[in-house]
Amino acid sequence: MNDPQFIAGQFAIVGNILDIKPLGSGLINDTFRVYTDGADDYVLQRINNAIFKDVELLQHNIDCATAHIRKKGGMTLTFLPCKATGKSYWTDGETYWRVSVFIKDSYTYDTVNPEYSYYAGKAFGQFEAMLADIPDTLGETIPDFHNMELRARQLKDAVQADAAGRMKEPEVQAILKDLQQYEEEMCKAERLYREGKLPKRICHCDTKVNNMLFDKDGNVLCVIDLDTLMPSFVFSDFGDFMRTAANTVAEDDPAIEKVALRMDIFEAFAKGYIEGATFLTPIEKENLPYAACLFPYMQAVRFFADYINGDTYYKIRYPEHNLVRTRNQVALFHAAYEKQAAMKAYIDSL
Repeated sequence: MNDPQFIAGQFAIVGNILDIKPLGSGLINDTFRVYTDGADDYVLQRINNAIFKDVELLQHNIDCATAHIRKKGGMTLTFLPCKATGKSYWTDGETYWRVSVFIKDSYTYDTVNPEYSYYAGKAFGQFEAMLADIPDTLGETIPDFHNMELRARQLKDAVQADAAGRMKEPEVQAILKDLQQYEEEMCKAERLYREGKLPKRICHCDTKVNNMLFDKDGNVLCVIDLDTLMPSFVFSDFGDFMRTAANTVAEDDPAIEKVALRMDIFEAFAKGYIEGATFLTPIEKENLPYAACLFPYMQAVRFFADYINGDTYYKIRYPEHNLVRTRNQVALFHAAYEKQAAMKAYIDSL
């Protein structure tokens, strides 16, 4: 049963449904705008339960977080209850759906420049700050999503299995040797956590500029796309933004000589983030440059392991696509690694 009209009717929508049209071009979930004759329109979304296998936990996290933000007077998404169950999702046993209130006169932007990077840093920092004292227990919607020790083990397993027979390639051997020399250093977060020195926070874990809504005057309204909201280290939100926004080229650009870390983006995001994330401990703040190195390193390991495994996880457009992605992310890692002192100096100046 995938009739949007029928599914939308399962939720406590106010007014009569006039029309339903596709909304946006998301890669994970199917999204529709529901037009009504009431005061509000709505957003109907199919949750991709192939990726988010525990929808009950996913919606529990979102319900707890949005309720806590609303209690503090912050703006956030509002999800409607299913009329039959009272839960914030409906399922026919195979597909899962939810409905939220459409926020009028709101806009998203894909622009990555210092101005919007500052807005993003502050918005995500404030988002984490509002959730720093949440009393509810939230779970990991994708277990070990940003666990570097796990990613390192997965690479070791791929090397040992050599499923696609690619370990004999000289470049593969060279990349492996390069990555291995930084492995222990890049697994620092998990060690600090075990030692009781580094806390887990409620993080967004998908910190992109287009995951914020702005009003017509350019003010941030709220953070959106909450599916990956879960306990993690603050490095997830800081480092993931740097990996995607501060690279001078796309992550699969083969021109690795053009790869560099944009310090203007780093400085803008860091300034906004530290202003917003008022809860940061000294150890969290001093390791933000490490976070900027960690995420290109982790992604390089993931692309590389997939290449060795025979391209079983990431979609590829040509046979060496994952190898090209690996080269790119290794280059970004080295660019960030060489700028750690400059990054630390800037953070200290704040």
